[in-house]
Amino acid sequence: METNELLKKVRKIEIKTRRLSRNLFAGEYHSAFKGKGMTFSEVREYQYGDSIRNIDWNVTARFNHPFIKVFEEERELTVILMIDVSNSKIFGTRIQSKDELITELAAVLSFSAIQNNDKIGVIFFSDQVEKFIPPKKGRSHILRIIRELIEFKPENKRTNMSEALRFLSNAIRKKCTTFIISDFIDSGYDEALQIAARKHDVIALKVYDQRERELPNVGLIKLKDAETGQFQWVDTSSKRIRQAYQQWWNQQQQREKELFNKAGIDSTSLETGKDYVLSMMQLFKKRDTR
Repeated sequence: METNELLKKVRKIEIKTRRLSRNLFAGEYHSAFKGKGMTFSEVREYQYGDSIRNIDWNVTARFNHPFIKVFEEERELTVILMIDVSNSKIFGTRIQSKDELITELAAVLSFSAIQNNDKIGVIFFSDQVEKFIPPKKGRSHILRIIRELIEFKPENKRTNMSEALRFLSNAIRKKCTTFIISDFIDSGYDEALQIAARKHDVIALKVYDQRERELPNVGLIKLKDAETGQFQWVDTSSKRIRQAYQQWWNQQQQREKELFNKAGIDSTSLETGKDYVLSMMQLFKKRDTR
């Protein structure tokens, strides 16, 4: 990609995502993650306006009067973006590919992090860790991340979530907030996810396309697996095949939901070509009510 074209793309993404993070996500992001970067200091009596999620129930029960926990903010929170760069990310049948949606989400979270005075780093992964950008602060660092999101070319095509999660657990010693942005087209990463979630605050952002959710009735079509390169003919005019595919998709979603719940991590699903703002704000608000 030519330098001028790259800079235009970076600037376009910066303008859109910075505005979103400033106007829409700033308050929700801070509320959702501020507690993760704080240490316990003391308890005091409950005052009007205090959040009930900070009530110390043991002390409250002992004195029969509400007390809340008081926290001191740590100097900074570290945010890690785990970005899936396997070949399945290039798929998209609407006005946006999964790759483009992943880039936007990563940029919004990056600007939200620096507005909250947090450090942010990135792990690009396929079936191996392709690149690691250590956590830092500042606009120039965010612009570097956006440039990498647009321009990065992975060496491998397939996905290995376990490998990336093991790298996270080993490379990031201090507890951090980790967003996994992926289509989660993989299996066998259950144990690695649970280990990572015990050490870090992990959030799963599943990105998918409408045509991954349901097959259209368009007759006989030739499909290619982006990660293996294998082709397969599928008769989408067959109601039985469309129903079988729908059943498979539903089973996959249920499996992922159970996996995320077992690991104790928050998650949301985001479809290409659709507004992700509401889903992200609902996710943040859900975390803030705990």
